[in-house]
Amino acid sequence: MDLRPLVRMLADGGFHSGQSLAQQLGTTRTIIGQQVEMLREMGVEVHSVTGKGYRLPTLFDPLSRSAILHLMREHSALWASRFELKFSTGSTNADAMEKARQGESRYLVLAEHQTAGRGRRGRHWVSPLGANIALSVLWTFDLPLAALEGLSLAVATMVVKGLGNSGYQGGIGLKWPNDILLNGAKLAGILIEIGGDVSGPARVVIGVGINVRMPCFCQQKIDQAYTDLASNFELSPDRNRIVAAVLSALSVGLPRFAEQGFSAFRDSWNALDVYREQQVCIFSGKHRSLGVAMGVTEAGELILDTASGRQLVAGGELTPSLRPVGEDG
Repeated sequence: MDLRPLVRMLADGGFHSGQSLAQQLGTTRTIIGQQVEMLREMGVEVHSVTGKGYRLPTLFDPLSRSAILHLMREHSALWASRFELKFSTGSTNADAMEKARQGESRYLVLAEHQTAGRGRRGRHWVSPLGANIALSVLWTFDLPLAALEGLSLAVATMVVKGLGNSGYQGGIGLKWPNDILLNGAKLAGILIEIGGDVSGPARVVIGVGINVRMPCFCQQKIDQAYTDLASNFELSPDRNRIVAAVLSALSVGLPRFAEQGFSAFRDSWNALDVYREQQVCIFSGKHRSLGVAMGVTEAGELILDTASGRQLVAGGELTPSLRPVGEDG
């Protein structure tokens, strides 16, 4: 059932009776009621008032392929013929991975809603309809896989740059390896999946999820502190402008990474590091390390000063720690 016509009707924020919606959409009031329930199941808050009808409590900000390409200006040519906008999908990363399996070298997919969005380590990424940004980019590097060290960290700096270029500056930082935080809570995440021969070329899917206007009911579905742009900035969120700015930053940054590697982004990452020179705990499997985070290497490894000396950490989960560094696990 295509819900897009109903969403467009309700996008003005005003009340629309079930009868008027049915007449304009050429269907029945029963079908309209069913579609409203489907929207609610997808995370859209639809108000219903007897005698008035249905309305969205906030103006719906639909994504527009043409608007995004227009806002990207000189970078639009890179994506114009390889850009798919979906109303709902399982996972944009899965869509992009399928294109990679089909032999595509570049592809962009953006979705209003995901039913099976994924974060790092298999976590579920909550993607209610029309509230946030869920996009994935397929990019091919003519490089061996080993040359992609630090790519996820570099992408994090590109996303922050894109957010800054769209008006969101101040309070945004990075948590190793690639979480994007706003005032200490998670604002955005990055999921990178790599395929190809060890010697290259490497086909890389870069998934980016940004919380723009997260509904309150999502608190029950998320197991960590999170936030969104709408709650922290007076600027009214324009998802098309944000997507265009982030894609423009990726369009510049990914070729730069191909030429210079993570070393070109290391200083930017360290400047945005929320936990630099703070005591942290790193969990990697059953192993735990306590120390002071001192930035990252040119390979994207975390530099950790522990009681037993300096360590370079290639993977794991970072959390702030109040325990003495001497209590190293």
